Amino acid sequence: MADGACAGLRRHEMQRRGFLIGCAAAAATDGAALVQAAEAAIAGATPRAYPRARLVGPDGRALKAGDVPVRRNLLFHYPYVGTPAFLLNLGRPTRREVALSTSRRERYTWEGGVGPQRSIVAFSAICAHRLSYPTRDISFISYRDETSPVSRRGQVIHCCSEHSQYDPADGARVLAGPATQPLAAILLEHDPATDGLFATGTLGGEMFDEFFSRFEIKLSLEHGGRAREAAAGTAVVQPIEAYCRQLMRCA
Repeated sequence: MADGACAGLRRHEMQRRGFLIGCAAAAATDGAALVQAAEAAIAGATPRAYPRARLVGPDGRALKAGDVPVRRNLLFHYPYVGTPAFLLNLGRPTRREVALSTSRRERYTWEGGVGPQRSIVAFSAICAHRLSYPTRDISFISYRDETSPVSRRGQVIHCCSEHSQYDPADGARVLAGPATQPLAAILLEHDPATDGLFATGTLGGEMFDEFFSRFEIKLSLEHGGRAREAAAGTAVVQPIEAYCRQLMRCA
């Protein structure tokens, strides 16, 4: 074989080997990326502990699970002075071991309600879509016991801003609307000896940083500059109508 032909074959073989090595490297890189994506997809959102707060009524007395009215809009502020949350007695046992995930695909398990009937639940009252929340003037988000022309489902948390709906008996799972994750759960502890209730932390997709950033001035006016302080010690529970001047029904 002529020397030129041999040289051409050697060059071809070197190019072929280089191509195969490049493909192998690319495959390895893609494989690593896929593994990282899979790991991110199964990453868990762990519970976040905050200062323990006893739930009390407007009169300052400890709130007992047996005194929480059934299917009424109750409001308290936790884990911060400026972050509102719903306390609900659904009147029936909730589901247990509910598998959920945040908008970042962080998986977590909601353990269900507390109390003698496991019917008492608490969730952040900050909508997971546009951060609508109960203010002193008005609330666009609330628990709805009955159906309506806008909300054909009953016993849901409904936000009038864009009609996101959440199921409080199922970990505040999104039922309808543009929200991309459940409401963050407020972790509750029930003391069987005293029938007392305590808030101890959160679980799920918190949105507090964005919330404080967006409404900093308004929250400062509403809470006298204490909005970012931890709601430690006690948290006052009251009907939402006693806190908000107007409850928007949007139907």
